[in-house]
Amino acid sequence: MSRRTGKPSYQLPTPKTGGARLAVVIVAVGLAALLVGGAAGYAANGPDRVESAAADIREAEAQRDTQQIIELTETARRLRVEVAPVLTALRAEAPTGGQPGLEQARQWQQTMQRAAAPFADPPSGTTATNVARGGLRGAVEQASLAVETYLLAITGPPAQRAALTALAKRQAAQATAVWSVAATQLDQVNIDAGQGHQHVELDGGNGDGAEEGSGG
Repeated sequence: MSRRTGKPSYQLPTPKTGGARLAVVIVAVGLAALLVGGAAGYAANGPDRVESAAADIREAEAQRDTQQIIELTETARRLRVEVAPVLTALRAEAPTGGQPGLEQARQWQQTMQRAAAPFADPPSGTTATNVARGGLRGAVEQASLAVETYLLAITGPPAQRAALTALAKRQAAQATAVWSVAATQLDQVNIDAGQGHQHVELDGGNGDGAEEGSGG
């Protein structure tokens, strides 16, 4: 009588794995759908958020620059009242009441020191605004040189007085020319910022003939 043994392994029933495989497939499909949905959501919403943030930055920069333009224009108007008389006196061929003396020159020197103060630590703005500010600063610096030269003329050797006085006049003329260019630039940035024409010429005029505040 033969010994009873179990069935050979090849005769054993095959385990049913269809359900497990189906579960794996379902999970994989779900993950793929989630990834695709996330990518689609980013593609749909990502650029909008980036563009919105960029627009916010541009708006903030525009507001900052507009405020700088307003403040710079107010500064130019205030300085014009102080600087214009000094340059006019230095450029005069025959000063009324004779040549200004040492006391007057000392007062001009103090005036120029006050005029230079607003440009000691300037803020950073757009290129156009920076150019206008730099032009005004350059005009004030040139006017200060004219005053210093005139001080040398009236306190130095009499033999050098005529030459130094003539040099001070040329420096004053250059300061006036630089201010004129800066005033034109400042007028333009005001227009671009929507403020309209803002004339800060030393003579108080408006070389372009435009009405104050128009063109904004």
